[in-house]
Amino acid sequence: MAEPVVLPGAAGDLVGQLALPPGAERGAAAVVICHGFPSPQRGALASGEGYADLAQFVADETGAAVLTFTFRGCGKSDGDFSLSGWIEDLGVAIDWITQTRNVVEVGVAGFSAGGAVALCRGATDSRIKSVAGFAVPSTFDSWSAEPRRFLDACRELGVVKNKRFPEDVGVWATEFVDESPRKAIAKMGKRPVLLVHGSDDDAVPIASARELMAAGGEDGDVDVRVLVGALHRLRHDPRAIAVLVGWASRLGPPRNEAQ
Repeated sequence: MAEPVVLPGAAGDLVGQLALPPGAERGAAAVVICHGFPSPQRGALASGEGYADLAQFVADETGAAVLTFTFRGCGKSDGDFSLSGWIEDLGVAIDWITQTRNVVEVGVAGFSAGGAVALCRGATDSRIKSVAGFAVPSTFDSWSAEPRRFLDACRELGVVKNKRFPEDVGVWATEFVDESPRKAIAKMGKRPVLLVHGSDDDAVPIASARELMAAGGEDGDVDVRVLVGALHRLRHDPRAIAVLVGWASRLGPPRNEAQ
C-alpha cells in the first residue's frame, strides 16, 4: 500500500502518498501523478480519492517510485486555490521526490487540470523529462471569462476557504491567461508529451488535444492517443490506465528483469 507523506509547501502542508514497488531502490525513475480540478458533485475534499491505489498499481507494474498528492485547497492539504499556487505545489512535489528518492529523471502525469498544470510546470522545470496528460484543456479560458463567478464557484466547492482570499481578484484571474497549457507545450522542446483524450469527452472537447499538438510545433515530440467512446474521467477507463503504465515504463533505466 502507498505510504502517507506530508510535503511542506509555501501555503502549508500538502498531503500525499508515496507508492514503491517491491524491492525498490533509490535512484530509479519517479512518477508524480496530479489530480484534476474538483467536480461540483464531490467538492474539494474528495479530490485525490483513489489516487493512492492508482499510484501503487503504476509502481507495481513499472518499478517506478510514484508520488501523488492533493494540491492546495484540495483533500486535506492546506491553502487556497490559485493557478500559480498549483504550479508551485507541483514543484514542491518534484523537490521532495528527487531529494528523498535520489532521482534525476521525473515524469509527471496529470488528469484534466492536473495535466495542464504539469505542462505549465514542465515549461520551466527541466527536471520533468516527460509529461502524460489525460483530457487536458488547451487553455483556462473558461476560468478567466468571468473571474468573480468562478471565484464564487471555488468557494462553493471548498477549494477556496479563506474569505479574504484572494487579495486581488484581478491578479488572481490574470494567471488563467498568463499560464496557458497551449503556450507551455511549445516550451517542452524535445521532451516527450503524451496526450490521451476521449472521443466523447463532454467536459474538455477533443479539439483541445489537437490544439495542444499543433502548439507543440514540428520540433516537438507530442503523441496524441484518442480513446473511442471515452468520456472525460479517464482515470476510470482501463484503456487510459494501460496507456499510463506504458508511458511510465519507458522512464528511466531498464528494469532489472530486462537486463
